[in-house]
Amino acid sequence: MHEKETFREYLDRLRTAGQLVDIHEPVDSRHIATLVDQSDKALAFHRVLGYDMPVVSGLIRSSERVAIGMGVERYGDIEQLLTRAIAAPIAPVYVEKSATREVTRYGAEVDLFDLPIPMSSILDGGPMITGAITIVRDEQGGLNAGIYRYLLKEKNLTGIDIVTPNNLRALAQRAFQENRALPISISIGTHPFEFLAAGYRAPMGVDEIGIAGGLRGGPSRLSMCETIDVPYLADAEIVLEAEILPTGWTWPEGRFGEFTQLMGGLHWNPLVRVKAISHRKDPIYYALHMPWEVAWLMIPTRWSQLRTAMKAAGIQVKEINVTLGGVGSWHVVISIRKQPGEGKNALLAALSVGDIKHVVVVDDDIDVYNPLDVEWAIATRVQGDRDVIIIPGARAKPLDPSLPVMPAGVVPTGAKVGIDATIPEGIPRERYERIAYAYADRVKLAGYRLDEAVVRAGDRKPQHDEVDTLSTRILELIAVKPLYYAQVIEAFAEHPLQAITRAFGKLHTAEKLWQDPEGRMCVRNSQFAAKLPVGR
Repeated sequence: MHEKETFREYLDRLRTAGQLVDIHEPVDSRHIATLVDQSDKALAFHRVLGYDMPVVSGLIRSSERVAIGMGVERYGDIEQLLTRAIAAPIAPVYVEKSATREVTRYGAEVDLFDLPIPMSSILDGGPMITGAITIVRDEQGGLNAGIYRYLLKEKNLTGIDIVTPNNLRALAQRAFQENRALPISISIGTHPFEFLAAGYRAPMGVDEIGIAGGLRGGPSRLSMCETIDVPYLADAEIVLEAEILPTGWTWPEGRFGEFTQLMGGLHWNPLVRVKAISHRKDPIYYALHMPWEVAWLMIPTRWSQLRTAMKAAGIQVKEINVTLGGVGSWHVVISIRKQPGEGKNALLAALSVGDIKHVVVVDDDIDVYNPLDVEWAIATRVQGDRDVIIIPGARAKPLDPSLPVMPAGVVPTGAKVGIDATIPEGIPRERYERIAYAYADRVKLAGYRLDEAVVRAGDRKPQHDEVDTLSTRILELIAVKPLYYAQVIEAFAEHPLQAITRAFGKLHTAEKLWQDPEGRMCVRNSQFAAKLPVGR
């Protein structure tokens, strides 16, 4: 566990793992977003034209890089790590001195345009701070952390995107109603431990910084701002001390590329006044790259929330896939070890989680990470009038482009959909036995070659007496226990296949051959024989 690791030490580990490429050639900040989009590694731009600080981006744009940040072997291991952190948070410690304070400017000296904020898309509404952790005090004096973006308007004035219902929006709304500013700190260039915790939607009163400590295995470090009574992350590269002004949701903000992989529309949001800016002598600016850095960050938080909901519902879960196609937030496929009726119970539990919009529940024989397997389950196990649940009027996310346009400040509602793609109760299991090719466990195409003795035995023509003997032996075998065709062939593997099939033909001609209800060979009119359905 890297409990004391800083942002810079994380960058070094990415370099060591071959997941971060340093670019020392001059780069235009307008080109950074598209360069990161074309790279399968995170990028560090050391010479950005017109600015005095380097830019890093794409740091958590893959499952491998998030796993490195969390100090785990596999991306899937993050779920257990986060679950432990939520159950056993570690309170932060406060430090008096912080490297972030090496350079500080106040009031009129604040100039946010000195930050090398990359241009993202061709439809941007302006320069956007994207990779920042915002800390605010809640009404009980606890700390709430989240990830928001800030549109630069003036050298010490930004907007803040808090359209979506969340804890900060609720606090800002209350402050607006009371006509007072809401103090916030904005930390840029922070470790993924804090970033993942800030991205977790904890209930009001739950300290996300404590969750970050639980992820670390040791306390996160905080230091107090100078102009407001709010702490910041002491190991951050850059910190803004600010206030959300009581302007209400009245100023235009956006457009900007969203986690939906679409360009967001114009939003109406409050203004933020920056009272001070602090940074290291040699700060590194982190630009979060949309949309994939957000998706890879959100998925583990959804895992944890869904697992908790399933446990509360008494559902035995095998796997949970929060899909990238569902933008890491809206679509979930869950495989369960099902008891009667639990397909529907699992749907209701999963759909209760946050912004989850569409859920498919499958049996534990389905690979939730294989879309063909999931689609096959839907195709073969679902009847729409019985297995599709639609819940109208549920809280929705304003960024969902399929929703009607709503007035500023109005929280939209939408439909949630669940598909129970588990095997229905009362259906014979043999209907769902998949094709499995004979000898697949032993016979491989690579290097396929038969032994010469096997070739000679299989090539010879069967004799009449051999067929007669085989038919008698086969009849004796299946009289004791019904067997599938492949099992009979295996029982007489020393005989050529044609001899066995001819023996079957002889038995059929003599009307001695039949099948049991599962399709296995048996003796006609025996206790095992299938009976013709009534009415046929």
